[in-house]
Amino acid sequence: MRFVIVTGMSGAGKSTALKMLEDMGYFCVDNLPIAMFPGFVQMIQNSETSMKKVALGVDVRSGQDISGLEKDLEQMDEKEIKYEILFLDAKDSVLVKRYKETRRQHPLSGSGRVDTGIAKEREKTAFLKMKATYILDTSKMLTRELKIELEKIFVKGESFCNLYITVMSFGFKYGIPQDADLVFDVRFLPNPYYIDTLKEKTGNDPEVQDYVMQNDKGPIFLEKLKDMVEFLIPNYILEGKNQLVIAIGCTGGKHRSVTLANALYHTLETEESYGVRIEHRDIGKDSITKRK
Repeated sequence: MRFVIVTGMSGAGKSTALKMLEDMGYFCVDNLPIAMFPGFVQMIQNSETSMKKVALGVDVRSGQDISGLEKDLEQMDEKEIKYEILFLDAKDSVLVKRYKETRRQHPLSGSGRVDTGIAKEREKTAFLKMKATYILDTSKMLTRELKIELEKIFVKGESFCNLYITVMSFGFKYGIPQDADLVFDVRFLPNPYYIDTLKEKTGNDPEVQDYVMQNDKGPIFLEKLKDMVEFLIPNYILEGKNQLVIAIGCTGGKHRSVTLANALYHTLETEESYGVRIEHRDIGKDSITKRK
C-alpha cells in the first residue's frame, strides 16, 4: 500500500492536489482531525482493506494543534510503517495575493492580517517540511504543471527532485523580476527590432531566432550559460533549494531574451531530476504600449 500525507501552506494548492490524486486512483481524505490520525493509519494498515493507494490531507485547519502529528509520525517510524509526505509551498507574496483574490480568511489570521497568519502557519508546519519526501513550490505553477509533476511522482514513479526551475525572459525597460535568482543580460546581441521584417515578430519565431543566433556571440553565450547552469543546478539541489528562477533580459523582452530563454529551456526540459517551465513575462507589452 502507498500512503501519502498531503500537507503544506494554506493556499498553496493542497485541495487541488488531493483532487488530482483522487483522479489518479487514490482514496483521498481531507482535513482529518489530528486525534483521529492513529486510528486512520490503523484502519488502512488492515490487511483486509482493498485500498492500495491512500492520500490524507492534513493542515492547520484540523481543529487541534498540528504539532501533535509529529509524535504520531515518530511512532510510525518506530513501527516501520511506510509513508510519504507531499508538502505544497508558495512564496508569502503569492499566498497573500491568492487569499485577496478569493476573499477568503486565512485559518490562523483571525481578524488580523493574512501575512500574520501565514507566518504562524510556517512555524507550525516547519517540522512537516523538514520531514517531507517531496516539496513542490507552486508559486509559478499552472494547474496543468502541478498535475504533470504529481503524475511523475505518484503514477509513473519517476525519480523526483524538489527543485523546480523557471526560465523567464523579460525586458529591462519593464524592470528586473523581483524573484529572479540568476539574471543575464543579452542586450549585446544583434537586435531584430531594427529589422523591418522582424520588428513585429518575437523570439518564438524561427526568423528571429536565426537572426539572433547567426553570429558567434549568440551560440558562444548559450554554451557558456548552459555550462554554468548545469554546474549550479546539482549544487542548488544539495543546498536544498526548491525554486530557481533564471531570468534572461533584453531591452523589451520580445526578441533576444525570448530566443535565449527558449534555447535554455529546451536544454533543461529533457532532464528528469527536476521540473522546468518557460515564461515570457514581457513578450506582448511592446504592442500594448503602442496601442496606448
